[in-house]
Amino acid sequence: MDWKGKKVLITGASGFVGSWLTKALIEKGADVTALSWGDISKSVLGFEGMLDRLKFVKCDIRDYDAVKKVLDESSAEVLFHLAAQAIVGQANASPIPTLQVNIQGTWNILEAARNSESIKTVVGASTDKVYGEPTELPIKEGHPLLAKYPYDASKACADMLSRMYFNIYSLPIALTRCCNIYGGGDLNWSRIIPEAVRAVILNRSPVLRSDGSPVRDFIHVDDAVNAYITLAENVHKKEVQGQAFNFGSNSPISILDLVKKIIEISGKQLKPDIQGKGTPTGEISKQYLASEKAEEILKWQPQVKLEGGIKKTIDWYTRYFEWNPAAKEG
Repeated sequence: MDWKGKKVLITGASGFVGSWLTKALIEKGADVTALSWGDISKSVLGFEGMLDRLKFVKCDIRDYDAVKKVLDESSAEVLFHLAAQAIVGQANASPIPTLQVNIQGTWNILEAARNSESIKTVVGASTDKVYGEPTELPIKEGHPLLAKYPYDASKACADMLSRMYFNIYSLPIALTRCCNIYGGGDLNWSRIIPEAVRAVILNRSPVLRSDGSPVRDFIHVDDAVNAYITLAENVHKKEVQGQAFNFGSNSPISILDLVKKIIEISGKQLKPDIQGKGTPTGEISKQYLASEKAEEILKWQPQVKLEGGIKKTIDWYTRYFEWNPAAKEG
């Protein structure tokens, strides 16, 4: 796909992945409309100096009329739907806002896209969390969606709604189910990598809420952005439309080993501060993906090795804290 001049609408454009996706598409020459409810000036896009290269629209995706107006006025051909309430702790403490944004917001986006005269391609953001506690590892796309916690269940509902809109209305959509995404720009300090990186930069021991035994896979945000763009470029294919694709690292790692690696790469003389026992409530003990489907059909593979990705992440946050010192303490 030639992105030059292509009209693109990205929901959740001020978010972690949304910001980097927006930046990448602008650099490819796309005409991007960035939809967000948050302050886009404090996102990666502000730090990376991209704000004057996009059209920004503030919109609550729970409002169907507002969503339809933005989509129609953008004349977008390609829609990336990444907007979501993604903080697990918030979802567990107060589920209704998460359910409203992630489920109602998604059906508003899908319905507006179905009624659009311009949309030709839709890529939706699902997650590995939709699988719930896995019955087999690594997890393949045919695994049942067993989500049982608020965030996970909201994304499973959105995943099913998205595929329903293809099956019933022939909406040209495909879904990403990414593993844990990391990299510069993730300002959710409750996540293990940004908090551990911030800790080592500030020369303090990273805190583990578990005993370090949970196992995950992680992909750098550059690989995730490449996954979104690659999927969009293939949605026109019969074997891609209406499908969900796993995107993982093929290299699962325990949380303790991950944090030790972050400390090692930082060069600091620190030790993990293990404060938990077992796996925290509301989280899954072992979860990692099989990405063969994406590799075979989309020809996608992760390119950023964990060591290089962590170094790149530490470098980004070091520069970011110089630009925004207040962020050091959240």
